[in-house]
Amino acid sequence: MGNNEQAKTVVVMQGDQTGQELLVEALRVIDPAVTGVPVNYQYFDLSLSTRRATQNQVVYEAAAALRAAGLGLKAATITPETKGDVGSPNAILRKEVDGQVIVRTGRRLPGVRPIGGVYSPITVVRMAVDDAYGAKEWREGEGEDEWAFRTEKISRRTCRAVAEYAFQRARQAKAKVFGGPKYTVSPVYEGMLKEEMDAAARRYPDVRYEPQLIDATYALLLSSAGDPMVIPALNRDGDLLSDMVLKMFGSIAGAESLLLAFDANFRPNVVMAEAPHGTAPGLQGKNVANPLAMILAGSSLLDAMGTEAARAAARAIHEAVFEAVYEGLATADLGGHSSTSEFTDETIRRVRAKLQVWADMG
Repeated sequence: MGNNEQAKTVVVMQGDQTGQELLVEALRVIDPAVTGVPVNYQYFDLSLSTRRATQNQVVYEAAAALRAAGLGLKAATITPETKGDVGSPNAILRKEVDGQVIVRTGRRLPGVRPIGGVYSPITVVRMAVDDAYGAKEWREGEGEDEWAFRTEKISRRTCRAVAEYAFQRARQAKAKVFGGPKYTVSPVYEGMLKEEMDAAARRYPDVRYEPQLIDATYALLLSSAGDPMVIPALNRDGDLLSDMVLKMFGSIAGAESLLLAFDANFRPNVVMAEAPHGTAPGLQGKNVANPLAMILAGSSLLDAMGTEAARAAARAIHEAVFEAVYEGLATADLGGHSSTSEFTDETIRRVRAKLQVWADMG
């Protein structure tokens, strides 16, 4: 399967601590020897030590390669909190590739008790730039008369990208578009996203559309356990919302995070996949960290390649990991007894079996 297809280039961004260890596991699963999908890798070391040694030059080089290739897989990295240090590589990558949307999907995990009875997938589609992040801030006055100010901005283009992708995703997943900004309080600023959501709803009349204010969205999520949902959001709202949504499913292990950039027609032309969790220094070197989210990130990247073979491999990986968890072959955080490498080995075995059976069945 896929032997006659031209190899895609994937930019692999190495990371820190368990972030790097789990990246290695994900690469084992999407290896062409397992999936039959030809891939060429470009490696960039985004570990904290290399970022410091190069003063972030390696991050800019990775971003340039990512723009050219259109596909990237990134390990979790350490972001130092000291002012004047190298900061977050993700912030640089988003800016350099013109990433506009971050996508995270919460999913049920077999054997893991969710909160509020939720069982259908919930996807948060948020702005990746602007809004409260990167806003100009300053203070005036003294004592109790001191005032703090912040100037935020969002663009029509980013609002349109969020809305358009949300409806595309909802159509693909047979989900409803739900939620939205606080447009009643902020009709000019937050209302811009609501305008684009309404316009997208007219372009996608077959997609169910239930706009809600952001505060109502939070409240209703805890009592809505039925249909799959896609929630478009501002940057700050989406950041908070995605953290809550993932935890509603009892664990963030079953979710990947995607950064998307778009062409002039709002089609994704850069996809960078990663796990939403951090580097877990306490688990480093113990072979106990859960590789599920990172493996799902690799699966999402295969799906983004768009070829028949790559999408089949992505489906096989997706089914394999959740079937393994369902049968109790999971790491300790999900109630199992498998090590990191054992879970990966089991995933690879299942993926190979699925792809062989599908090929034999035509």
